[in-house]
Amino acid sequence: MTVSLRYAARSDVGLVRASNQDSAYAGPNLLVVADGMGGHAGGDIASRIAIASLRGLDAGIHTPDAALSDLEAAVESARMGLVRASAAKPDLAGMGTTVTALLRTGSTLVMAHMGDSRAYLLRDGALSQVTVDHTFVQHLVDTGRISPDEAEHHPQRNVVMRVLSDFDLDLHPDMSIREAKVGDRWLLCSDGLSGFVHADLLGEILAEADDPGEAADLLLLAAMRAGSTDNITVVVADVVDDDDAPDAAFVADDAEAPVASVGGIQVVGAAATRGPIPGAVAPDDDTSGDTGGQDDAPRDGAPSADRGDAPDRDDERDGGHDDDGDDDGDDGDGDGDGEEDADPDDADARPAARRHPVVASLVTLAVLAGVGLAGWGGYRWTQQQYFVGVADGQVAVFRGLPASAGPLTLSQPVELTGTLVADLPPFFAARLDGTIRASSLEDARTRAQRLIDQALPTPTASPTPIPSPTETPAPPPEEPADEGAPPDEPADVGAPPPAEPAG
Repeated sequence: MTVSLRYAARSDVGLVRASNQDSAYAGPNLLVVADGMGGHAGGDIASRIAIASLRGLDAGIHTPDAALSDLEAAVESARMGLVRASAAKPDLAGMGTTVTALLRTGSTLVMAHMGDSRAYLLRDGALSQVTVDHTFVQHLVDTGRISPDEAEHHPQRNVVMRVLSDFDLDLHPDMSIREAKVGDRWLLCSDGLSGFVHADLLGEILAEADDPGEAADLLLLAAMRAGSTDNITVVVADVVDDDDAPDAAFVADDAEAPVASVGGIQVVGAAATRGPIPGAVAPDDDTSGDTGGQDDAPRDGAPSADRGDAPDRDDERDGGHDDDGDDDGDDGDGDGDGEEDADPDDADARPAARRHPVVASLVTLAVLAGVGLAGWGGYRWTQQQYFVGVADGQVAVFRGLPASAGPLTLSQPVELTGTLVADLPPFFAARLDGTIRASSLEDARTRAQRLIDQALPTPTASPTPIPSPTETPAPPPEEPADEGAPPDEPADVGAPPPAEPAG
């Protein structure tokens, strides 16, 4: 039996970061998550290079043995791409990226893993973490110096010991071969998800979601509600029988998580942005990598790979005016208005088009009204959400989302349980970070009480022994009197025997 992958990819900049340095790729035969690191520009470049180097594998057909070597070679190619980029642009030196990739070949999956982006497998309702983090904290766990529970909140849990980087180090990915079993659901994610959402909730979401698209959306929401301070990227894929495979893949549509979709392929995060990569082998390399001869012309609404990055030859000749019909909104006159200004020295120049003031006003009002309605709808939605958290030092039920938008807090406590968080064991206290979501107020109450009961179980009272009826002890039997004693005088049974006569 041959199998296929049904997949969805999502990425979001998160609640804190100013830019998205994560990248992900999802195609019929290849799934990749890359979490870039290295400063303002280096991280996104590094993750883009990783995707560009690996995506060409999606078009090929591999045997399991060839897939293993091809995937490892592609990871090494990505490392060399980082080296070239740093050499071409020295301020990128020190950049790196995690790589977690699954390459399908028939009913087999080949995996490459470096860093702390994770792969999880949901099989028969049970979630297991397939990859092992290459972090300092995981090393402490492996050597028995701390427990897995302590690792979840260790202050150095984000210190990565092995990543794809531009350093001249002999570091290799973990390579493995796994079975692609119908019914399996895979999750690849950056630590913006796994570092903030407990595995129990990940398993619950993956098990309950109807399809990969819904699961990916819910996982993003869970990370947001948990207050993730990092970029969040997820790829969810179902292993299905070929007869059940859909004609098209799910495609995200989120302004904060741009998607470039070519032939059902999804590229999200930094890799979806367009622009040259420093040190790329081809001058116009823009994360397309080796696509197996595929045309990079935009489809399904994806932006052109080369737009907005460098003027074309016609633009250079006409002084920068954007008249080539690429709709990038930049007319080259520096005012950013998207309209070509009339040249006063050109007698044939026509005045720039003007919008009718009434029409412009109506359009503006319509836009403002739409934004207002969307904002009100979003607020109403938040007021239907509940979670368990901490208020006034107590376990509390909250309405809303555990996040803020500028000075506004998107949640408020509605009930205090009276249980002090200080009385809870550390593991249970740490779970009160907004990740215990609920579908209603009653559900939130139930979940709060369940956590309290688990953390502070009521001790079972030991049964009090029932005293037996008091029995009057029988008097000791009387010793028989000596035959030689007087009748009314008891025999002296304790007296020593008479002394032997002397001599």
